[in-house]
Amino acid sequence: MEIDESLVRALLRDQHPDLAELPIREVPGGWDNQMWRLGGELAVRMPRTERAPELLRKECRWLPALAPLLPLPVPVPVRTGEPSARFPRTWVVARWVRGEPSDATPVTRGEHAADALAGFLRALHREAPAEAPANPDRGLPLAEFAHWFEEGFPLLAEHADPVAVRRMWDDALAAPVRQGPPVWLHGDLHPANVVVADGTLAGVVDFGEVCAGDPATDLSAAWLLLPEGAAERFFRTYARVDGPTVRRARGWALIRAAGLIGIGRAGERGLPGGKPSWGPAGRAALARVLGAPTPC
Repeated sequence: MEIDESLVRALLRDQHPDLAELPIREVPGGWDNQMWRLGGELAVRMPRTERAPELLRKECRWLPALAPLLPLPVPVPVRTGEPSARFPRTWVVARWVRGEPSDATPVTRGEHAADALAGFLRALHREAPAEAPANPDRGLPLAEFAHWFEEGFPLLAEHADPVAVRRMWDDALAAPVRQGPPVWLHGDLHPANVVVADGTLAGVVDFGEVCAGDPATDLSAAWLLLPEGAAERFFRTYARVDGPTVRRARGWALIRAAGLIGIGRAGERGLPGGKPSWGPAGRAALARVLGAPTPC
């Protein structure tokens, strides 16, 4: 189904008429959802994949409770759109988070961004309730994702010393599995899911993968999001981390870097689902995680 301005406005007139006359413009980007800016403070998120409505419902369930605890702006859902004859899926009106995606506007104030990211994750990584959602692709023991690494290894080996990549992965796998209670995770911290303003992190978006599990998944963001040299500052500020957790986080960073490189390559070739800006972000993350000293 083609999602255009006329459809978005018609849906708003049907279900949220008080918002229907606000200015609407499409915002580039997005993976599972197509986004439209609605006035100055809101956004309409329209699902375009089969799994997107369930991810939106999960955000509607949990993000309003988590948002007040977090020191950075997040896209809190404020209205829900129900499936209808016009559009057969759930859709959402959320708060607009100001800034530009990090894959398009890089972080330049590394120390400030390291502190901002560490503060955000310290606030988020609190023990999750028993009813918190699980996620088959996030927060679990790293060994369960060895096939992802093996599939991505050829891409990593094109851009870095394959021996060093394999050594780091083996070390991550050898790290003890986390024994503590699961904590809240964002689950998908990569450059397109944070926004930048004035050279630093200004907000975190797309909580569709929010879940409970091992914080190492999120801590890989130290190398995925921050410029060279900032990971050490991040881990000092975050503080609640031990050596095995950092080793597992490095493994996650390798997996995520391979994913970014692969999606970037698809974009460079004009293939569906590809995003050219993700390739440079993935290559930079790979160089940072391989070159950084152990932060603790």
